[in-house]
Amino acid sequence: MSFEPENILKGRLAEALTEELLKLCGNKVYRFGYEAILQNLTQIEKAFDRENEVGQRIKSIPDFIIINNEGKPFFVEVKFRTDLIVYSKDIKRIELIDKFWKAKIILLTLKKPYFRVSNSPYFNKKGEWEREWKCLPIEEDKDLKVSQNILSQFNNLVEKYYF
Repeated sequence: MSFEPENILKGRLAEALTEELLKLCGNKVYRFGYEAILQNLTQIEKAFDRENEVGQRIKSIPDFIIINNEGKPFFVEVKFRTDLIVYSKDIKRIELIDKFWKAKIILLTLKKPYFRVSNSPYFNKKGEWEREWKCLPIEEDKDLKVSQNILSQFNNLVEKYYF
């Protein structure tokens, strides 16, 4: 895998925008991902087996734990994608997220609506991946409680920083 600084920055910006959007809509947002919580593991990464169940669970930890304004907790993974196509590089990680976490996956895309949510199961009825992500506009997700007024502010930020 090649080092692509621009893509890394776009992904981190997507996480930051999503985090702030969810907070402003009344959710409690806690960073939870591998990079945020388990930084020490990156120092001993070679010492643990990434392919056993514990290693797979660790490397698939979602980005956030969210507690909505009704007190309901759930996990959220954030992905930046230019479009809604499911890429082969996504499949293994998403399979692990589905198996271990059942997280909501928030996609920030460059096609409107910019913020979308995919919920487990991420597969079609045959257990196969679709060509495109199965997702709803974020404001339609009943758990996240995203208001259209706040969302429009973040849509403007997407246009400012990604275009």
